Amino acid sequence: MTLFKLIFKTVKVFVLFTGCTILFYYGIMWINEEYQDYHRYDEPKGAAIKVSAATDQEPLNVLDRLILFYLNGE
Repeated sequence: MTLFKLIFKTVKVFVLFTGCTILFYYGIMWINEEYQDYHRYDEPKGAAIKVSAATDQEPLNVLDRLILFYLNGE
């Protein structure tokens, strides 16, 4: 009788694990299909303006670039 309970609990855990794995897999597949045709780098529509106005700036030397790198934390 104890062996039967052990096998039943093992099968129950296996079925639960398999069900959760299948649910997770199809959830990931659904998210993938949802964002598959999403084009992040297309031109914006409407009255978009350019954020950066980097015109007529002289190039930074190595020390200035290093200081800017550390200030931005990147």
